[in-house]
Amino acid sequence: MEENQVISMPRIGENAPEFKAVTTQGNINFPSDYKGSWAILFSHPADFTPVCTSEFMTFASLETKFAEANCKLVGLSVDGLYSHIAWLRTIKEKIEYKGMKDVEVKFPLIEDITMEVAKKYGMMMPGESSTKAVRAVFFVDPKGIIRAIIYYPLSLGRNFDELYRALIAMQTADAFSVATPADWRPGDDVIVPPAGSCGVAKDRMEGKEDIKCYDWFFCTKKIDKDTVLNTVLKK
Repeated sequence: MEENQVISMPRIGENAPEFKAVTTQGNINFPSDYKGSWAILFSHPADFTPVCTSEFMTFASLETKFAEANCKLVGLSVDGLYSHIAWLRTIKEKIEYKGMKDVEVKFPLIEDITMEVAKKYGMMMPGESSTKAVRAVFFVDPKGIIRAIIYYPLSLGRNFDELYRALIAMQTADAFSVATPADWRPGDDVIVPPAGSCGVAKDRMEGKEDIKCYDWFFCTKKIDKDTVLNTVLKK
């Protein structure tokens, strides 16, 4: 890949680029196969590397938690299928980390030796490596729309609390037509209305005791934690 080559990547609000791929769980058609649920498509630099191993163990341990939030996981690297299978077997049989052991990765891991998918999603960054995908994370909603994108360099492992927090925050914003402030977690006040509709906030202030306005452009309301979780999580 030429050093000055322009890197194309999908943007927030656009349809997730479609692709078909071979994975450790069979063939997939993305995002069509995931219609109706959220999906997190994430890339890692290479199999049999320590940071990636710690991440896959963490994602696998949290898979049920993400599933309860109607979110499926899909991994990718530019390694081949047999490398993936051998690596995941090694993780299950030999690796113990932070109390996690016998970890079985059940979500699909995409084979992308041609780098077709990685290039389509802008996961290849020549400044980092021309042969390895960076740690990209794409949040795709049930309609196949990209809702958030997070990139990490090769040396930095992801924060999985933040990935889950971001997912729940976006689902909460959708369900209650609100926005979430800095460091928001379920049970914290939310911002009403969403950013960009400041005039509506002023109108809603009148006669609404559950809305607190600090000024015409900054109003919040309380949505308790149970209400949030009962709405966005599968029970």
